[in-house]
Amino acid sequence: MTLDRYLATVHPIRFNYVRTPCVAAVVIGLVWGLSLLTTIPVWMYSGLMPLPDGLVACALLLPDPVTNTYWFTLYQFFLAFAIPLAIICLVFFKILKHMSTSVAPLPPRSIRVRTRKVTRMAVAICLAFFICWAPYYILQLVHLGVQKPSQAFSYAYNIAISMGYANSCINPFLYIVLSETFKRQFVRTVRPINRKFRVNPSTTDGGSLSVRMIPEGAQQEPVYGEILPSNVASQ
Repeated sequence: MTLDRYLATVHPIRFNYVRTPCVAAVVIGLVWGLSLLTTIPVWMYSGLMPLPDGLVACALLLPDPVTNTYWFTLYQFFLAFAIPLAIICLVFFKILKHMSTSVAPLPPRSIRVRTRKVTRMAVAICLAFFICWAPYYILQLVHLGVQKPSQAFSYAYNIAISMGYANSCINPFLYIVLSETFKRQFVRTVRPINRKFRVNPSTTDGGSLSVRMIPEGAQQEPVYGEILPSNVASQ
């Protein structure tokens, strides 16, 4: 979504042919495919670990727990947190830089308003991603040095996981609240189109009528004179 905002703001004409529903479906498929590839280590080494009280827990049964856990934690940290956060910040920085340096045929006040809105959205998206995911990955790094985590650490870890998953639910609402264009398109999509009937007199014999549906709020053509049956008007 961040890269889409970049193309729509910085290159609205050059890459307009790319921003189509078909390309969007392909990109979504690629994102899901890459996400599945990054979880291959989880598929390979997931299993049940016996606990002292006779219960079992889901865990990653790595061949070398000490070394492999260290590298797997760093793999998750950079691939799922550090690199995406850097991309989001860089893309919004490029958007703000473009808006501050580009010459647009708009009054200075309008340019300042647009820049302020984009800045507010950039800060909100970056903060939401950081606040939701930073606790989880910080606890992951801390867990490397903790041999026996306490009960409080386990509670904090579960809360951090829930916060991370909540980020995907928060982002669409941030775009709806902070983007007027996104808000208009969303309302237009979910709101049914109200239509009404317009009755036009026909000029054929017999005084038949033609009925046409028009969107509500559309400008109607003025009708001059009195409507008469065709056989009377011809006399």
